[in-house]
Amino acid sequence: MSDTLKLGNKEFTSRFILGSGKYSVDLIKAAVNEAHAQIITLSVRRTNTRKSENILEYIPDGVTLLPNTSGARNAEEAVRIAHLARELGCGDFVKIEIMGDTKYLLPDNNETVKATEILAKEGFIVLPYMYPDLYAARALRDAGAAAIMPLASPIGSNRGLSTKEFIQIIIDEIDLPVIVDAGIGKPSEAACAMEMGAAAVMCNTAIATSENIPLMAGAFAEAISAGRKAYLAGTGRVLERGAESSDPLLGFLR
Repeated sequence: MSDTLKLGNKEFTSRFILGSGKYSVDLIKAAVNEAHAQIITLSVRRTNTRKSENILEYIPDGVTLLPNTSGARNAEEAVRIAHLARELGCGDFVKIEIMGDTKYLLPDNNETVKATEILAKEGFIVLPYMYPDLYAARALRDAGAAAIMPLASPIGSNRGLSTKEFIQIIIDEIDLPVIVDAGIGKPSEAACAMEMGAAAVMCNTAIATSENIPLMAGAFAEAISAGRKAYLAGTGRVLERGAESSDPLLGFLR
């Protein structure tokens, strides 16, 4: 059975989006190879002209780049960063990140909607990072977003699926791929997100702060794959009361 993730004009067999914000560049290639990720995010600020520090030199060929607008405080700044990323050769994919708040680093949904509408009209494939709110998700869909990327918990926190119930609402109500982003701390949490019906999971801090980055990247890849298979298979029914023998021949022992 063909089961691909469709974003804009591309299809992917992997549903693991790998972040690169906290990595040292010499570990990027190993992490991508172990995770089998086909999309990797990068900050435009790290695509500089000094070859020894240019992150683009460490990303394997064939991996789709997803530049983000990290550092943008409003829609205008996000649009400017997106244009710069395209001029640097990063393609038409862009992850919108707009954070005016410096304490909790929560995304500004209103400014994100504005930037999404502008960039979608310019032909960008826009993946907006957002606080999980159904009304904002609808507005982003109407603005031309290719997917919705709600946070699981505050960025960089590794606290897991703190916003699980709200993400589920978006999955149920928005006819776009929902990519769970930010705060996922363990492979088991990534599997849970996929079992909920998420289209993909993005992870950065949980891998970057682990003791063995390539090994943890592989663990996340396996968990995401398992969660997707469980969602497609449909989880078994739950008994609210009592129990039921799994072996009908048990009665012969009485």
